[in-house]
Amino acid sequence: MTYETSTWDLTELLEAPIGDPLDRALSDLENAIQALEARRPLLTDSISDKDFTDTLLIIENSLRHAMALNAYGFLWFSEQTQNQEALAFMGRIEQISTEAQNRTLFFDLWFKQLGDDTAQRLMAAAGDNSYYLRLKQLTRDHVLPEAQEKLINTKDSNGQSGLNKVYEMLTNAYKYKVTVDGEEQELTRDSLMNLVRRPDADLRAAAYEELYRVYGEDGLVLAQIYIHMVRDWHEENVKLRGYATPISVRNKAQDIPDAAVDALLDTCRNNTSVFQRWFKFKANFVGMEKLRRSDIYAPLAQAEKEYTYDEGVNLVLDVMNDFSPEVATVTKRVFDDQHIHSQVTPGKMGGAYCYGVLPDMTPYVMLNYDNSANDVATLAHELGHAIHDMYAGENNSLLTFQPCLPLAETASTFAEMLVTDRLLAEEKDPAVRRSLIGAFLDDNYATIMRQAYFAIWEKTAHDMIRDGASVNELNDAYLANLAEQFGDAVEVEDHFKWEWVSIPHIYNWPFYVYAYTFGQLFVLSLYQRYRAEGEAFVPKYLKILSYGGSASPEHILTEAGVDMTDPAFWQGGFDFIGTFIDELENLG
Repeated sequence: MTYETSTWDLTELLEAPIGDPLDRALSDLENAIQALEARRPLLTDSISDKDFTDTLLIIENSLRHAMALNAYGFLWFSEQTQNQEALAFMGRIEQISTEAQNRTLFFDLWFKQLGDDTAQRLMAAAGDNSYYLRLKQLTRDHVLPEAQEKLINTKDSNGQSGLNKVYEMLTNAYKYKVTVDGEEQELTRDSLMNLVRRPDADLRAAAYEELYRVYGEDGLVLAQIYIHMVRDWHEENVKLRGYATPISVRNKAQDIPDAAVDALLDTCRNNTSVFQRWFKFKANFVGMEKLRRSDIYAPLAQAEKEYTYDEGVNLVLDVMNDFSPEVATVTKRVFDDQHIHSQVTPGKMGGAYCYGVLPDMTPYVMLNYDNSANDVATLAHELGHAIHDMYAGENNSLLTFQPCLPLAETASTFAEMLVTDRLLAEEKDPAVRRSLIGAFLDDNYATIMRQAYFAIWEKTAHDMIRDGASVNELNDAYLANLAEQFGDAVEVEDHFKWEWVSIPHIYNWPFYVYAYTFGQLFVLSLYQRYRAEGEAFVPKYLKILSYGGSASPEHILTEAGVDMTDPAFWQGGFDFIGTFIDELENLG
């Protein structure tokens, strides 16, 4: 089948048999909220199991309507960040959602204050939704009175969310000018970043210089946005709610012990030599005494193979079919349902993502596909997320189908590994194998070590901002973070001091980034088992995906034979990466 870059069809999110679809959606949401409000008198310690489970069904129904509206607003804004109608629509839906959250907040607060015996009885009655309720219990010590919780919801809608929107509007409007092959081009960020993987060292340096020239021009403004968001995070979560540290908020929300995250990040800090070894090999191979930071993605071949969109899609689908015909069929739903936006268009949000809206709806995937090999890896990654959501959706309700953030990276990184393994298995030419392994190591650096050091940086920045650090001091601390990460293997140019303000994750989802590191190292372990077990591994893997968010990470990982607090487990991923560097050194 032939595939062409496309835009998505959002009509499924706002459907109505008759009348205006938005009016119908808002009416449905209002009716669902009123139905939940009417049950408030039932919420006592003596509530019957049936009344309680019926209440959960009403909560799920209200969430369905809210999720669809929010998804429509965000997806529309993603493809047209400069469109005033899209911006106004998203703002309106955010206000409506905040009001809905405030009106239904009473259920969460009631459940979190229940005694252990009553909570256990109701969780048992909830069946497959019991873990949804357990997550609420985990944060019971950090709950505020209802009036304060409502005030915080309103504050976040007009504060944190508003600042994020300003950040996205500023940065998604940026244009970058670089001379390529003697011609000045105006590029989006995604197109600009494709240049940093080119063989031309001067072009790589020019791309990064332009990126941070543009970000640097607004650096003080972007830094102030971040500083105020961090202060707000600390005031609400550490001072008011009583979390031990800023990162503990994210850990508790994902039901990941602080000790597990500490073990993960400490193991990364203890293994900087693995990727430093890779960068030293690369410098020698490309004829440089030492790589600059702008050279770390330098290819090992003079010309990287390009893949048209059709070639990239068919390659990924074929790889999925080899792994499991069933998985390939599931993957095709994204294309068959027109739930993918792959075109590069002006004003479109940069990067890529997968948005799983509802368990019975095909996820939406956004790409900025520009024919590079890295775009193929990104395509596999985001389709992996979609696979995860679809398998989880088959087995779980809306309350439990979304996996926690660290495990949400399982299928995405596994899909990338499948594509890499296919290419390596078919290629015997040493030069091409070298190039493929190099791309694999680059991707693992970007997913493991780079993301881990972003999380380490966030921990540092939150502490410094709390103590009143200036922007210059934050820049210096970020350069020190890079110096620790790269050691004597890479020279870091001064303009990289602005890299941190160009990372949207640290603005939108504080401490999210360690999920990439967690997921990649977990998948490296799973993938070694797949290589050993072959087809027998497939059902075990799909069972992991099917859990979604219906069980704790500890339960899912223990069933997979993993102790996430054991540094030896995380070390195994670095040891596996080392075998690829060994092969490169043997190839010469």
